[in-house]
Amino acid sequence: MEQSALNISAIDFDKIRKDFPVLNQNVNGHPLVYLDNAASSQMPQRVAERIHRYHTGEHSNVHRGIHTLSQKATDAYEAARKKIQHFINAADEHEIIYTTGTTDAINLVANSYGLQNFLEGDEVILSEMEHHANIVPWQMVAQKTGAVIKVIPVTDSGELDMEAYKKLLSPKTKMVSVIHISNALGTVNPVKEIVDLAHEAGAVTLIDGAQSIPHQKIDIQQMDTDFYVFSSHKMCGPTGFGILYGKKHLLEGMPPYRGGGDMIDKVTFEETTYNVVPFRFEAGTPPIASSIGLSEAVDYLSEIGMDAIEEREAQLVEYAVNELRKIDGLRFIGEAENRASVVSFVFDHIHASDVGTILDKQGIAVRTGHHCAQPIMRRFNIPATARASLAFYNNHDDVDRLTDGIRYAKTFFE
Repeated sequence: MEQSALNISAIDFDKIRKDFPVLNQNVNGHPLVYLDNAASSQMPQRVAERIHRYHTGEHSNVHRGIHTLSQKATDAYEAARKKIQHFINAADEHEIIYTTGTTDAINLVANSYGLQNFLEGDEVILSEMEHHANIVPWQMVAQKTGAVIKVIPVTDSGELDMEAYKKLLSPKTKMVSVIHISNALGTVNPVKEIVDLAHEAGAVTLIDGAQSIPHQKIDIQQMDTDFYVFSSHKMCGPTGFGILYGKKHLLEGMPPYRGGGDMIDKVTFEETTYNVVPFRFEAGTPPIASSIGLSEAVDYLSEIGMDAIEEREAQLVEYAVNELRKIDGLRFIGEAENRASVVSFVFDHIHASDVGTILDKQGIAVRTGHHCAQPIMRRFNIPATARASLAFYNNHDDVDRLTDGIRYAKTFFE
């Protein structure tokens, strides 16, 4: 049962930190400070152990097997689907599609829904802060269908210009696909308002939840988006696995994205009929161990409580912003009023990669570069940022090490 954010003081986050053995190591002669959680979170020991148990005691292919191991693997594999349904409060477990991650899920929707429904002159609305994974698939489909990409601009503070968004909506709008939390800026977008406005215009919506699912409680029915996508490795699970949520009536009208085993009903050389949702979108032997690993990660996060995680990270990011503000010459990129646990910054006279390299020599892991979000970098007229991204297992000492490390890095350029 989830704990309330009101009980956060009763949660021993120092004890929780010990669940992540990777954090207990030295890098370049210094204790590791891991602040690259927006790229990939770390995995708790129990998730790794659950995957190991599957491989060493339960491994078999799923579906259609009558022997005990196959049935056991199938039960665990499908139980994960049910667990994920409840985690995001989807209406039906068959609305949960297994994919290889957020990128794969967006490509599935773009190619299956988009190619079938977009006509020449139809419009797809994205935002200026999108990850490349939520830009390129729509461009590829637009090239094939004649659809047109429209872009919601971003303000100087790193927030979506909602008035501009309202003006972009029209009867031509067929899809609105936006990021929930910007991986480059940390901005938390008002997705409920975005979805409601899109629906009023008759459009379908997709929300990229890769950066929101690890950091806050998601109620997909309340959000009312038509599609929602996320990745396992951002939320303490294994890499190479993710989820597409889709409203069942939309999924049932979509053709398969890939062909092969398990997605079929009957096959002849003259004709093939397809399996029901969700299986028609899950061709081939699936990532069984990864689904079981994500299931265990969902249990782990739920036991801490997503409300408590959100509150813990809000405290950490507030502390980080306040401490980083004290560093001369440091400039934040993205200062939205509603921000998550991402802090991006630059120095006008120091390249972000130089900052990241010097921090790494001190055992501090941050991400530098354009963060697969080149359009937003161009919006702010910069080539790259240094990005520190926090998780609930980070602490104030990690932030202090970061600020000390940045001050040390500055000495090389003064």
